[in-house]
Amino acid sequence: MKSLYYRVFLITLAVIFASSTLGFLASNIYYHIKLKPYNDAKLVSIAENMKRFIELDPSGMEPYLRNAAALGYEIYLTDGQQESHFYGRSFRKQDLNQHNIRIVLDGGIYHGVAQFPNKPFITGFFENHLSNTVGVPVQASGKTLALFIRPDVLLQFGELRTFFALVGLLTIIISILFFLVSTRYIVKPITRLTEATKRLAQGNYNLRLTTRRRDEIGQLAGHFMTMSRELERVDLARQQFVSNVSHEIQSPLTSIQGFAKVLAQSDLPQEERLQYASIVEAESRHLSMLSKQLLLLSTLEQGEEALNKKRFSLRSHIRQAAEILQWQLEEKNLLLKLSVPETISVHGDEVLLMQVWTNLLSNAVNYIPSGRSIEVYAEDMQSHTRVVISDTGEGIAPEHLPFLFDRFYRVDRARERSSGRTGLGLAIVKRILQLHEGTIEASSTPGAGTRFTVTLPKL
Repeated sequence: MKSLYYRVFLITLAVIFASSTLGFLASNIYYHIKLKPYNDAKLVSIAENMKRFIELDPSGMEPYLRNAAALGYEIYLTDGQQESHFYGRSFRKQDLNQHNIRIVLDGGIYHGVAQFPNKPFITGFFENHLSNTVGVPVQASGKTLALFIRPDVLLQFGELRTFFALVGLLTIIISILFFLVSTRYIVKPITRLTEATKRLAQGNYNLRLTTRRRDEIGQLAGHFMTMSRELERVDLARQQFVSNVSHEIQSPLTSIQGFAKVLAQSDLPQEERLQYASIVEAESRHLSMLSKQLLLLSTLEQGEEALNKKRFSLRSHIRQAAEILQWQLEEKNLLLKLSVPETISVHGDEVLLMQVWTNLLSNAVNYIPSGRSIEVYAEDMQSHTRVVISDTGEGIAPEHLPFLFDRFYRVDRARERSSGRTGLGLAIVKRILQLHEGTIEASSTPGAGTRFTVTLPKL
């Protein structure tokens, strides 16, 4: 398997090669479109100046052309017949046809530089061909000659070509070296993340990564640390959940087992037998409630596919939940106030939302002293419906509020365990509201009561 470092290195080389190729092609296109006609016109102007000098002093033509060649030009002089002379460095390819020579001898101008064929990977400026010249007619010694010239690139730009080639080569080499070093800066934290992922998969959540970087990799490391802490919390919660379930099942089973042995004694008085039988029945009910709520939680974890949503009146729904608790309200002489407008309707699962209102009202009924009151208030907001269930009980201490919706969490463990409650009610409420894309919040002031605020989105 190729490492990321190796892949980045190959991509770097490919980018350098592709950018160099595209840059050369773009430069070559610019030469053919813009510079080639300009160079042709400039060379024609130089050739015209040579022509005027030669025609003014035909006897000095030879030394003049040799000096011009020494200054950086390749020159070809011909009469189109037998007499031809080359001055300066020789042409690599002598491909000038007789037709073009005849055009010049007849008084025309040859634009070989401007007419040189376009080639994608060869810049015409450096093609040392006789056809890649400009030609003008010259009158000397009573006859017409054709003068063809082009710049001697090696003589004029030889050192510059070497210089720029060296600059380009060194730039590429140094860029690759620097990129190799800088790639380690990019790849190293990713390698650390890979190792951390392996340790995370093995159950080691105590990970520490450098998160000082402000770029995307630093953000990734930060998110990874957050994920690690969350997974650790979930794992601890799972372990705690298993422990709590085991404890909740084991305690009533131990009681049932112990009292069953006592009930098996033949000499047990009838009064004690009835007492122990009632304890066994209560513990059995507790186990039954626990199993039902655990099954409900498991069903809710399936997600939205478990919901049967429809629109219904909120007021009648909450009133139905209150009627279920009517005997408990009367037994404790509690006052229930409903401030839910008839016009408010919600879209959700009637059975599950009934579980929400029943749990919240049941909690209020069970925990507030006799003679107090419970109020249910609802209102339509712009994007959601808000339902507030508040009581005038003793309230909940602030240190308990963050854990109210955790599974098996009890504010008063001794009291709730004796009452047969499982500590799953609020966890079920929260999960039901999450499936409805709603929320629930708890606030309380010791001595002044508790307030639960439920929000359900409008559809």
